[in-house]
Amino acid sequence: MNLWKKLLLGLALAMNIAAAHAAGGGIAWDKAPGKLTDQASLQNGAKIFVNYCLSCHSATFMRYNRLRDLGLNDQQIKDNLLFTSDKVGDMMKSAIDPAQAKAWFGANPPDLTLVARSRAGANGSGADYLYTLLRSYYRDPVKPTGWNNLAFPNIGMPHPLWQLQGERKPVYETREEHGHEVHAFTGRWEQVTAGAMTPQEYDTAVGDLVNFLQWMGEPAQNNRIAIGVWVLLFLLLFTLVAWRLNAAYWKDVK
Repeated sequence: MNLWKKLLLGLALAMNIAAAHAAGGGIAWDKAPGKLTDQASLQNGAKIFVNYCLSCHSATFMRYNRLRDLGLNDQQIKDNLLFTSDKVGDMMKSAIDPAQAKAWFGANPPDLTLVARSRAGANGSGADYLYTLLRSYYRDPVKPTGWNNLAFPNIGMPHPLWQLQGERKPVYETREEHGHEVHAFTGRWEQVTAGAMTPQEYDTAVGDLVNFLQWMGEPAQNNRIAIGVWVLLFLLLFTLVAWRLNAAYWKDVK
């Protein structure tokens, strides 16, 4: 077997393993709203991120002053998104002690700057994964944190937004598979205790947070897309001009 065949065989094996892992881990992912041009949504997502995520998770590849791209000025960033000792030009770093984080959660909370780009899989985009994850928590007294997650079974992170969502539990049905009874998730949830938001308001807030996380992974994405559209329009116009110029050049040539 030559080198190219070995490489192709290894790639196919890796893809099969990844597909099998994606199919067997957790539930199907819901579609994230995806509103990267909605500045109000992005601003609200930044606010939720700072208040509920940044205490444990850093975004060390993002500076606070980059939030100007979301329509915020420095004073608004200072008043609404900075902690006491932070400055507008600082990186978005959490204050949690790594040793304590490892003792509490079993591992240091990952950096979230690129999380929406790194979590894409066979079930959907990284934004879809995050949108599903933050809406799939349920109480589990067996776990050290008291929480578990259908999208990420045995997750080490407790529910960061439980006060907003309240407590829910998944609804299961019993059915027979291969001669055995199994409990299968129906896709429905039962509200146990109310949160500060209604289910619809919570889904919107999570959509805003995921929207911000997706934007943070590539802040220039909207500009890149806009430039790409203008480039394609230019090429289309240039192709038309070149076609007519070519016709005019060769019309008298026999």
